[in-house]
Amino acid sequence: MNRADALAETVLQTVTRPLLFEERIIQVGAFAGIASTASRDVRIPDILRRADIAMDHARTGRVARPVWFDSGMERALIAHGEIEQGIRFGLEHGQFVPHFEPQVDLNSGEIVGFEVLARWIHPLSGVIGPDVFIPVAEEIGLIGRLSDEVIGEALRQAAGWDPEIKISVNISPFQLADGWLAQRIVKTLAETGFPAERLVIEITESSLFADLDLARTIVASLKNQGIRLALDDFGTGFSSLAHLRSLPFDIIKIDRAFVTSINAKRESSAIVRAVTTLAAALQLPVCVEGIEDEECYRTVVRLGCQIGQGWYFGKPMPADAARDLLDVRGRPEADRQRTAINS
Repeated sequence: MNRADALAETVLQTVTRPLLFEERIIQVGAFAGIASTASRDVRIPDILRRADIAMDHARTGRVARPVWFDSGMERALIAHGEIEQGIRFGLEHGQFVPHFEPQVDLNSGEIVGFEVLARWIHPLSGVIGPDVFIPVAEEIGLIGRLSDEVIGEALRQAAGWDPEIKISVNISPFQLADGWLAQRIVKTLAETGFPAERLVIEITESSLFADLDLARTIVASLKNQGIRLALDDFGTGFSSLAHLRSLPFDIIKIDRAFVTSINAKRESSAIVRAVTTLAAALQLPVCVEGIEDEECYRTVVRLGCQIGQGWYFGKPMPADAARDLLDVRGRPEADRQRTAINS
């Protein structure tokens, strides 16, 4: 193994060494994967395939050193392939559905909206969260189609709800690179009959970096249709103020990392206070994610945040449960209490 490591290191150093070509310095990247076996029954093509898997692992992790194959890499690759096949099958059979997380006015306690979150209703595994399938969908180029289906179904379900209720949907960096994004969203609004003024498009700060000019074009197109815009995960990037000045956002959403640690870290509390002060000066409401207990709720209220969401108010739920929640909200107090007891 030491000899294989030394040889691979030598090859990497040689290949990646900068060279001068026509008065320009050129440097290329390289990755190395190594596989070995003590069994005589393993065929050469199998060893080469395992080395290739190790090299892909090194490439994915941007590891600039030789990586040895282990069986866990192969299991992960098989799982990845199964997820990819499952996504393709699921898209054809309506397995990806919207769930709705309540957004609450922190002063009145009233529900003012829902954030749409994708869920995969797998026939064998049950409900699968987005952290499992979203990265794979982005990698294989199906995130746009998946998002369109989930958003479309969410807007169809919510079209007949209380007209004061806003529906927020997330746009990934991959989607923001699509010049036809605004047109597709407008088409979805027309097909579902959902009012544009009730839709909030959430754009993460990091997704603006790739092509700010394209982002401005898409944002302008959405605003012209009456769609509201939220700057999501605010505070995690380096040009937040510049974005607030150059793009017409309607809402600031503070990253949940600051909220979940707001009572444990003084820095988190200071950041939330600073953002709410800035937002007040710009006359923009602040939405905070990740409120999970009474203490956190009281803190964000004290700091001046207007809208909140998190498990303290309710976990993401299917459309029928969200509709029932809105129905209960509109009933007389006695009927509401009786419903709560029966549930």
